[in-house]
Amino acid sequence: MLDVACGKGRHSKVLADMGFDVTGTDLSEASINEAMLDVNENLHFYQHDMRLPFRINYYDYAFNFFTSFGYFKTQREHNNAIRSIVQNVKKGGVFVIDYLNVQYISDRIEKSTTVEANDIRFYVTKWEDEKHFYKQIQINEGNEPLNSENSHTERVAKFTLEDFTKMLAHQGATVSAVFGDYNLGEYHPKESPRLIIIAKRLGV
Repeated sequence: MLDVACGKGRHSKVLADMGFDVTGTDLSEASINEAMLDVNENLHFYQHDMRLPFRINYYDYAFNFFTSFGYFKTQREHNNAIRSIVQNVKKGGVFVIDYLNVQYISDRIEKSTTVEANDIRFYVTKWEDEKHFYKQIQINEGNEPLNSENSHTERVAKFTLEDFTKMLAHQGATVSAVFGDYNLGEYHPKESPRLIIIAKRLGV
């Protein structure tokens, strides 16, 4: 099994504890260094960019959990990532994508929240445009004024089921099942909190 964008390896470790041979990859060197503390004979980690080839035709399953996709600047980069992940699995292998559900998030977006912990305040602002969701986090400690240098902004693409179906088809994979939550409930475009896609690489 391949866990793409594994972060510190929390999902990889659970799968390995279940007895599977698991490899986790992530772009972040710091995350991989922490994940490597738990390496064993059936759990492996590598720093790797998902847009680039990695062990072609090797895995039975590939996973991309918890919206760890959609952050690249161009559609070409997203296509490259889908191509590489599909090529990671053997023909007939399975690729699982766990993504946000665009319509559900758009209808419920919480534009501004503040979280405080240990005298540190986190100001979270969210917004959207036609193609992306945005989130900015500003950090303020004590009575210090807000400073743009202490802020981080991220954006994620508004990829729908139709978008993923097209991207996968272009790379030789087809959607075999779709679920709307972590209990594998039926997918509803407006009501489901998640878009969980089970795709299969074509061929034998």
